Amino acid sequence: MADNKELAAYIMEQLEGLEEVRNIPMMGGYVFYYKEKIFGGIYEPGFMVKVTQAGKEYMPESEAEPPYAGAKPMLPVTILENRELLQEMVRAMYPELPEKKVRKKKKDQ
Repeated sequence: MADNKELAAYIMEQLEGLEEVRNIPMMGGYVFYYKEKIFGGIYEPGFMVKVTQAGKEYMPESEAEPPYAGAKPMLPVTILENRELLQEMVRAMYPELPEKKVRKKKKDQ
């Protein structure tokens, strides 16, 4: 299997054409954003996306599992090779994704 950096580059290639997609390295993996909402990431099991109705519809055979101990379950991506379907799924997931959390500013003591 390709290392995470190569996998992240491949995923970005597959998502080319979608506006506002980016990823950032995090704890040995990558977190993926679409229009500033987190939709998935690369973890030990591979590329996974948040559990949404759209994700279940596009990947009915994918079984949700936690990407690491103590994490919320995510769906392993089974359509990575199908560029058009992958992009459609990410677009369809967007309205179901939680809004970006606003960090509270620390009060001066």
